[in-house]
Amino acid sequence: MGTMRFKEEFSHGANAGLADTAIKWMEDIKAKYGDGLSYADLYTLAGAVAIKTLGGPQVAWGSGRKDSMDPADVTPDGRLPAADSGSAGTDPTDASHLRNIFGRMGFNDQEIVALSGAHALGRCHTTASGYDGPWTPTPTLFNNAYFTLLTSVEWTPKKWEGPYQYEAANGSIMMLPTDIALVKDKKFAKYVKAYAKDEALFMKDFSAAFSKLLSLGTSGLISVYA
Repeated sequence: MGTMRFKEEFSHGANAGLADTAIKWMEDIKAKYGDGLSYADLYTLAGAVAIKTLGGPQVAWGSGRKDSMDPADVTPDGRLPAADSGSAGTDPTDASHLRNIFGRMGFNDQEIVALSGAHALGRCHTTASGYDGPWTPTPTLFNNAYFTLLTSVEWTPKKWEGPYQYEAANGSIMMLPTDIALVKDKKFAKYVKAYAKDEALFMKDFSAAFSKLLSLGTSGLISVYA
């Protein structure tokens, strides 16, 4: 529905920073194509194109989403995954939190882990989430490094005044409590290990899960990328 453009949604805690970055970056493209391109199509297409451009797989995508014109259609805050759901640091509630958030949207354990692999890209900013640092040394390349690092690095709590997060010995990369939950939980961990060993498998499974995510709540889309 393209409701991310409304302050009622981009002001949600999990969306911090998007108003001045990704949402703003899309405006020139929307202005160029006008009503012929919905915000909902634009935002989802941008995600699929970004993954492919940064070295990831082709993501099946179709057009035809309709925009809501009413901010009242924004879903309640709290429906996106959090970095930490229970007491400070990773505990079983973090795995339960991920299953609750993604399970409501119809995703199973394998799909949850595959989607988490998107943390290969980007970084956390203290000015947005409060957390700080990239998940991998190559934050502009889509690969399976997130999983290889989860399984090979000794992650220890970062000693700082910010929120609880983990870091590698040299402090150059970090993980959030819900990232570490993927290796602490046995059912999640088997997929983490599989993707760490087989990048092609990760690419295939991520493509399918991300396409599913982009299509939630839609019907009758016209296939553009298969």
